[in-house]
Amino acid sequence: MKRVLKSKLLILCALALLSAGCSEVAISGRKQFNFVPGSTMNSMSFKSYGEFLTQHKLSTNAEQTQMVKRVGGKIQKAVEEYCAANGIEDRLAGYEWEFNLVEDPNVNAWCMPGGKVVVYTGILQIAQGEAGLAVVMGHEIAHAFAKHGAERMSQGLLVQMGGIALSTALEDYPDQTKNLFLQSYGVGTQVGVLLRYSRVHENEADHLGLVFMAMAGYNPEEAPVFWERMAAQKKGAQPPEFLSTHPADETRIQNLKDLVPEAMEYYRKR
Repeated sequence: MKRVLKSKLLILCALALLSAGCSEVAISGRKQFNFVPGSTMNSMSFKSYGEFLTQHKLSTNAEQTQMVKRVGGKIQKAVEEYCAANGIEDRLAGYEWEFNLVEDPNVNAWCMPGGKVVVYTGILQIAQGEAGLAVVMGHEIAHAFAKHGAERMSQGLLVQMGGIALSTALEDYPDQTKNLFLQSYGVGTQVGVLLRYSRVHENEADHLGLVFMAMAGYNPEEAPVFWERMAAQKKGAQPPEFLSTHPADETRIQNLKDLVPEAMEYYRKR
């Protein structure tokens, strides 16, 4: 009897959290569940970002470093202008934008909450210039803008930790909460209950990133071309799409081609 009552209470708590945490992602219009305060996510992000920079070497290539900062600055301005035009400046509350290029051969880039961006030198050969880099950085900044990390963190707190508040989780379960934060950005993610949300996030970041790069003055038609280059450089068999947190290359490229006309409207208005 007590077990049944406890289960019912957990369900009621989950429903209450879902109701209280529902918001809408700009541009895509998707409803998302997020009850993690942005200020807390930013604080955790800034600490992790600082630790990362102390453990990795910044690029000494001045030209490439300036390109990363230039492209990042243009997309930052586009995001800020979009928010101002649509009365959602609070979505960027607490942002401390930063763009860094690190010496690393891996093909990677990411943006943490609060506008903390890292680009790896390994991805520059595929970007092949500013437009390709804008595809990458627009996509990664879109993840932060859409609060995908906070959304995944909220899901994890609900599913893995019973819906406890983040402040409580940080105090009582610091290691578990830190791992959950890292998982929110795809680190160590395994096949499971949160997997499909990752594919939703990737598709949404493609959509928003395309709009942001277009607003920043970069031709969105470069996006599917970039991903064609990315697909061509992959070696070995790829996992089936249903087991991947990223869309299959063919699916992503076609989705981007379908979204280009919408993004071109922003590109022409710049």
